Amino acid sequence: MRAPRPTAMLARLPGVGIRCMSAVPWLHLPWSALFAATAASLSPRLRWPALLLLGVAGASAWRDGWLDGRAALPLALLLLAAAAVSPRRAHRLRLAGHLLFVVVALGLGFHAFPGFHALHVFGPAPLGPCAVPYGLSLPLDKPLIGLWPLLVLPWLHRRESLRHSLLAAAGALAGAAVVCLGLALAMGFTAWDPHLPGIAAVWMLDNLLLVSLVEEALFRGYVQGGLQRLLGPRPDAAPLALLAAAVLFALAHLGGGWRWALLAGLAGVAYGAAWRHGGLRAAVLAHFGLDALQFFLFVYPALGSCAP
Repeated sequence: MRAPRPTAMLARLPGVGIRCMSAVPWLHLPWSALFAATAASLSPRLRWPALLLLGVAGASAWRDGWLDGRAALPLALLLLAAAAVSPRRAHRLRLAGHLLFVVVALGLGFHAFPGFHALHVFGPAPLGPCAVPYGLSLPLDKPLIGLWPLLVLPWLHRRESLRHSLLAAAGALAGAAVVCLGLALAMGFTAWDPHLPGIAAVWMLDNLLLVSLVEEALFRGYVQGGLQRLLGPRPDAAPLALLAAAVLFALAHLGGGWRWALLAGLAGVAYGAAWRHGGLRAAVLAHFGLDALQFFLFVYPALGSCAP
């Protein structure tokens, strides 16, 4: 296995003593190509440029050692699943393709497939005197679980006006902020702590494109949208699909504890409402907005024991 070739110098933050990148990662391949591919995937008209950029990201990651030969298996399985879900295929083959994608997505989401090497950016270290340690890395495997449905399934892209999407995102964000942040404060999960960490720019880019967009494409676009299509014209199809996606979103966050899962599930309801009324852009903006409020205004990612 080849050791990854560093694409940026590592240095210590002044006064913090934590390793972080002294060169911004979006100026380096494969990360700049991956960020651009993820952003382009939001528009069906940019499908081919997104695929080209994704290919550039993969080739440069292989060249620099961030991917090795073991990553070929999940990548090949994703291509096989994409071929199987084509509308021209038989129903059983399409179903098998979706099941294959779900299995591969679980493996990629939990970093179970070897061959992918994340770029370490920060930590783990606390962002404040009362915060639990936080680490930031830029993965190559998890983004694929959001890019696959965006690039393979045309029905994920609903045509919503920008104004409609912004209104839906604002309403969902307001509700999620009141409920989720209020409950987090009441449970002692976080506390008021306005701050501007040195990793803010990298965190925002990562959270918007590799976290919020990827997770909303999977849970709201693929799961919620797919279940709603599957349930058909039933009057309860939309709320059932929304709740199912929110429950799965909560379960995916159980690794952070029951409080984290509860808050994620409640936030998932808000994101689902944003998706239902404003499309994927609304869900992504609501998700990113809530995460940004917590990151900049509260103890992040959770309250620990305060340093003396």
